[in-house]
Amino acid sequence: MQRKALVSLVGGAAAVVAVGGIGTYLLAGTESTTALDHPTMEAKVDGHKALSGTIVGARTENKYHPLPWVGSEVSGVSCPDLKAVTGTKVTCTGKGEDGKKVSIPVSVVKASDSSVTWKFER
Repeated sequence: MQRKALVSLVGGAAAVVAVGGIGTYLLAGTESTTALDHPTMEAKVDGHKALSGTIVGARTENKYHPLPWVGSEVSGVSCPDLKAVTGTKVTCTGKGEDGKKVSIPVSVVKASDSSVTWKFER
């Protein structure tokens, strides 16, 4: 009987860890796909459609510290407009919990006429 209880306990613990890991992965994602068809989101860089730096900064700040054990908290994130061309790279800046400047690399993963998929690094 004790063996069955131990197997059940280990199996239950493994399930909790797996669900926690999947939840962390989903919440801690650093990639975002954003439509380019709304006037407040759209900008132009070198004649190309771009995503407003205000949108990139706000989403980066919100996703940078989604859970206490993932990333660190940043505030005041500011980004240049992000050209909707695959491979484009910009650097956003913000302040860390200690008040020091934080640089956040952002790059375009995929772009089309209607949306841009971009990611940032912690």
